[in-house]
Amino acid sequence: MKAEYFKYLLKFKRPSGTSRGVLYEKETFILVISDDGKKGTGECAIFRGLSFDDRPDYEDKLKWLCENTDQDVEFLKDELKEFPSIWFGYEQALLNLKHGGKLYFPSEFTDGKSSMMINGLIWMGDVDYMEEQIQEKLAQGFHCIKLKIGVDWKSEHEILQKLRQKFSKDKLELRVDANGGFSKDEAEIVLQQLADLNIHSIEQPIKAGNWNDMAELCAKTPTPIALDEELIGVVDFNEKKKLLDHIKPQYIILKPSLVGGISGSDEWVSLAEQNNIGWWITSALESNLGLNAIAQYTFTKNSPMPQGLGTGGLFTNNFDSDLELKGDRLFFK
Repeated sequence: MKAEYFKYLLKFKRPSGTSRGVLYEKETFILVISDDGKKGTGECAIFRGLSFDDRPDYEDKLKWLCENTDQDVEFLKDELKEFPSIWFGYEQALLNLKHGGKLYFPSEFTDGKSSMMINGLIWMGDVDYMEEQIQEKLAQGFHCIKLKIGVDWKSEHEILQKLRQKFSKDKLELRVDANGGFSKDEAEIVLQQLADLNIHSIEQPIKAGNWNDMAELCAKTPTPIALDEELIGVVDFNEKKKLLDHIKPQYIILKPSLVGGISGSDEWVSLAEQNNIGWWITSALESNLGLNAIAQYTFTKNSPMPQGLGTGGLFTNNFDSDLELKGDRLFFK
């Protein structure tokens, strides 16, 4: 087998706000593996400022993989355990090489016989911009909306109150994502305010790495807590088990590009289910190449919950999409 990669800069149509700042572009790397006249493509979707593998030797490791693609898979997996997005790109490329075309996980989804429900994502911004996005998602037919919060909680709280006055929890599921934006004391107040509005869950209310504080919050929270950034960089299976045993969250959220791809996500799902912890899968600003692979993988996990999959519509220069959104359901074209 031979391998090569190229860098690609995705440009946002509109600057996208998170509690970590405003995003204007997203760097990614496309990996192509060739064997016996066939090609397999995968995306190594590093997320600068968030990925565990955001480090100076990232491209050196990609070059190393391209020079060592013929090595044993388990050897490569061990060598790349601290480079989850590269490992995931490699997993994608191998699956694509095996199944050809745009396929990674052939299923009823890729046959066009089934679909998945996804949530609508509302980016941070001023009140008018957030309300504009919400109206758009509701008009499209979304039954589950996720709002980024943690920058201006007073305004964000008012938006949630207005939404809940218009739509009961049976009509509209509301999720929020704080990206670690609150202190523990603030989080305790916010968790109660969210419970009063029947909010489904809050992702990462406080910064990752504070296991004791997070465990305390999870033990007494009136609003279910989902771990997100908390999982990043936890690569050892026993350490994953220790984290879940200690914190005991209500949910975990899996971004394959950030938590070790397919094999890494499978480990988290297995541990979560053993501990009666709910989970769902989300994308992390991949191009349409990686998004396609994540969607196909997610379908095989048979989760009944709305998943956090993007639609590739954020960027001006994305690759052609194999996914199509009808209402709040994602289909493979």
